[in-house]
Amino acid sequence: MQEEKDFIRELLDPTTQNMAFQKLLRDYQRPLYSHIRNIVLNHDDADDVLQNTFVKVFQHLKSFKGDSKLFSWMYRIATNEAITFINQKAKRNGTTSEAMQTKIVENLKADDYFDGNEIQIKLQKAIILLPEKQQLVFKMKYFEELKYEEISEILGTSVGALKASYHHAVKKIEDFITKN
Repeated sequence: MQEEKDFIRELLDPTTQNMAFQKLLRDYQRPLYSHIRNIVLNHDDADDVLQNTFVKVFQHLKSFKGDSKLFSWMYRIATNEAITFINQKAKRNGTTSEAMQTKIVENLKADDYFDGNEIQIKLQKAIILLPEKQQLVFKMKYFEELKYEEISEILGTSVGALKASYHHAVKKIEDFITKN
């Protein structure tokens, strides 16, 4: 934890800030991109949200209190940015976020950066039918293999509630896949 406090000091110190921020990008760019991509599904959208996330991280670093790990705090920002992005995109297109996600899943095959098959598309179709919280928990646990404790810090939800959400999500996905 002391190592993280030292790193945060480097990020805030104007003399070490550039070097520290480059390290932050190197260490977190790929995992944050994957996390965002799991939520927004589209590569170009994920890149936009990732940029917004790092801008917010940089802007709000001074207000980071250290109550959680830097990783968790940045993931929370990335999660909120991704959800906000989907909702704003849906609003601009005069539709709901659910309808927007359905459209994105239907267009996955056309995405040059999507290397999945029919089963993965079916899985994505099942996931978008879940309530938002269950979607997030399922994606973080299943795709990103985060521990419940990490997800708890990111989403601000108890481990017990997360386990229940994941269990319900898995059951709903299994039902969907079985029936379709």
